[in-house]
Amino acid sequence: MNELLNLQGFGPLLAQGAWMTIKLAFLALVLSLALGLIAAGAKLSSHKLLRIPATLYTTLIRSVPDLVLILLIFYSLQLWLNDLTEMLGWNYFEIDPFTAGVITLGFIYGAYFTENFRGAMLSVPVGQLEAATAYGLSRWQRFRLVMFPQLMRFALPGLGNNWLVLLKSTALVSIIGLADLVKAAQNAGKTTNDPLYFLILAGLVYLLITTLSNRIFKRLERRYNVGIKGLAR
Repeated sequence: MNELLNLQGFGPLLAQGAWMTIKLAFLALVLSLALGLIAAGAKLSSHKLLRIPATLYTTLIRSVPDLVLILLIFYSLQLWLNDLTEMLGWNYFEIDPFTAGVITLGFIYGAYFTENFRGAMLSVPVGQLEAATAYGLSRWQRFRLVMFPQLMRFALPGLGNNWLVLLKSTALVSIIGLADLVKAAQNAGKTTNDPLYFLILAGLVYLLITTLSNRIFKRLERRYNVGIKGLAR
């Protein structure tokens, strides 16, 4: 029993894997949020040169399974980098699994966040933006002071849901060699011949992270719903 409670000596390995998963998910979230805002603005643009590529991006990414995209983007990035270094005469450079995971997940979930932000932007009353323009606010001031606070109120429920899906998708990155929580649990299970025990532990860690995430998003929702009757509780 004591041996089970101390994780049979694999506690540090699992802790490192959990920290790797959190870092991967957070950095991928930052990238996907940035891509989502940019692509959402492009999809709502009146310029076809912006609107068409953004539409193709979201349509393609949301139509192909995440696992296929992870493998495709990972190996494509490395091949393109090899061609570039060869053409420029640089030394060979290999993308590490963590960087590849951040770029891949950020690129994939940027498409989902795009639709979140696009719908939220469309929900902001046009009259308020027109009033901001009439007051002489610049484009950046209109976005920061008028558009962004309101679009967050509409977007947060969808953003929270996509964050949880992104967090779970970090497990897929283990197939390209990243020593994340799932990989650590698999290695510990193979070594001890007790895979069920360590996979249950990994599941509990994910449950803990998602529970904390839900509390954070609830607080954010209350913050951005201040002043809205019935929504700020």
